[in-house]
Formats: sequence, C-alpha cells, structure tokens
Amino acid sequence: MNDPADAGAGDDVSLTINAGPERLYELVSDITKMGRLSPECTGGRWLGSAKGPQVGARFIGTNKRGFVRWFTFNKVVVAEPGREFAFETRDTRIRWSYRFAGNGPTKVTESRVAVGKRPAPARVFTRLLLGGGASHEQELRDGMRATLDRLKALAETPV
Repeated sequence: MNDPADAGAGDDVSLTINAGPERLYELVSDITKMGRLSPECTGGRWLGSAKGPQVGARFIGTNKRGFVRWFTFNKVVVAEPGREFAFETRDTRIRWSYRFAGNGPTKVTESRVAVGKRPAPARVFTRLLLGGGASHEQELRDGMRATLDRLKALAETPV
C-alpha cells in the first residue's frame, strides 16, 4: 500500500495576518502551547536542557484525534525568529515549517514535507487508528488551514 507521505510531495498553506513576524514566530515556536492553534497537536514539552526553540533542541509533541492519543519525538532544524521555525518528526519523517514574510501584515506559510520514507509503525498506526493514509493526509491539510486561522485570531486579538 502506498503512503502519500512517502512520495516526498508536500503541502503548504498561507495566510496573511495583521501582526509582526516576531510575534507570530513567538506563538508558533512555543510548542508547549501548540494546542491552542492545532486541531491535532495538543502541545509538547522540551527535552533535556532545551528551554525553547533553538536548532538541535528536541521535544515531545502530544496529539489527539477522537479517542486516539499519541506522542511524537521531534527536533528543531530551523529557529530564525521572525523568519522561520521548522522541526522534523522522527516518527513520521515529516518536516513541519512556519515561514514569515513581511513586517506586519505578515504572510505566514505552514508547510509539511516528507524527509524520508515513513517508518512501518507510522504507516500501520495511520491505517488502523487514523482512518488510512489518504484520509489522514486530508485531515492534516485541513488542520494546517485551521492552525493558521487560529493563529490569525490569536495574533490579531489585542493583548
């Protein structure tokens, strides 16, 4: 069975937000509070001595879909405040990225791309518990749009 993520093709979604790139970076790179943005990721915690986003920092991400809950191991691969925050998920071999263009309003692009063949345990998990590869891929695409919509709402709300 072919897994869409094995092809190396990626998805990206963009949205213009009336906020500065530094503020938007701060919001998406705070993995402990990602649950306020993402419909699937509920948050995370930094591992080891990492206290925040920096290249090489590792974190555990927590996720849910209906009654199914799981965690992932991740590593920050880009940490450029106001420009880009990206991490790779070891369990799925997917790179997630948030890029920022402009100085307020800012165009935010969330993307995901396979950086290797999805491991067999991830394929089985997706097929058995997440409705199959194609179904979950569509949910991830929809979730990226929802994440940026929630980011916009949060960033544009006066503090």
